[in-house]
Amino acid sequence: MAKRAAQKTRQKPQKGIATNRSQYVWAGALLASVLFGWYVVHVWKQQQAEVKAEEAIYDAFGIEIPIQFPIHGIDVSSYQNTVSWRKVASMNVNNIQMGFVFIKATEGLGNVDENYRKNYQNAKKAGMVCGAYHFFLATKSGVIQANNFVKNVTLTTGDLPPVVDIEQLYGVPSAIMRKRLIEWLTTIEAVYKIKPIIYSNVEFYQRNLGSDFDRFPLWVAHYNAPDKPRIERDWTFWQHSEAAHINGITSLVDCDVFNGDSSSFKKLLLP
Repeated sequence: MAKRAAQKTRQKPQKGIATNRSQYVWAGALLASVLFGWYVVHVWKQQQAEVKAEEAIYDAFGIEIPIQFPIHGIDVSSYQNTVSWRKVASMNVNNIQMGFVFIKATEGLGNVDENYRKNYQNAKKAGMVCGAYHFFLATKSGVIQANNFVKNVTLTTGDLPPVVDIEQLYGVPSAIMRKRLIEWLTTIEAVYKIKPIIYSNVEFYQRNLGSDFDRFPLWVAHYNAPDKPRIERDWTFWQHSEAAHINGITSLVDCDVFNGDSSSFKKLLLP
């Protein structure tokens, strides 16, 4: 009796194991089905976005273009969704083309723009000169934010210098913001061996940055200015509009110009 009881006892967990295995199989199959469904929907949405980008064609840029500057470009982030970079690069209105692009790469301590890598790779394939920018949070460490950028951005020969986008204090005193911004700039300069560019608008720069940062190239935002941004210091890029129509992009786009000729533009790029 004891022997038979022992045998029965040994048989019970085997049924449990079989049941558990069956549950795992069904759970695995359900998970696979859900993942496959998500993948199909994701691919379908991506294909639809690509079709819309290809169909985004405009007769003109929809804004006044400062034609006194020979080199034009745009800046984008995931806000622009999927971009047909072939269409962007080939758009030509009265002999004006978009030749460069600044692409949002990172933000704060650990965020990465979801379209950065795709935009960077495809824009380069289309023949555009590419750069990457970091959206700076004055509330966070400049060093850690710089490390986030370095971790996710590999720039090569012919690319634009790294950019830091600083537009708000978020309640932080200007002195603290400046200290953290210097941390970002010096960390980035040490890694990429080139002076990074500061992006800001005229009012914020003059009120909160000023001459302490004049040694860095400036990309300045100033809209509705007829011929150039109204700022005393030298500037390298001017974001003159945020409402351009560009082929291959379904949303409005920021437009920029370079302050110089093709020779000085080439000197700015990473060696």
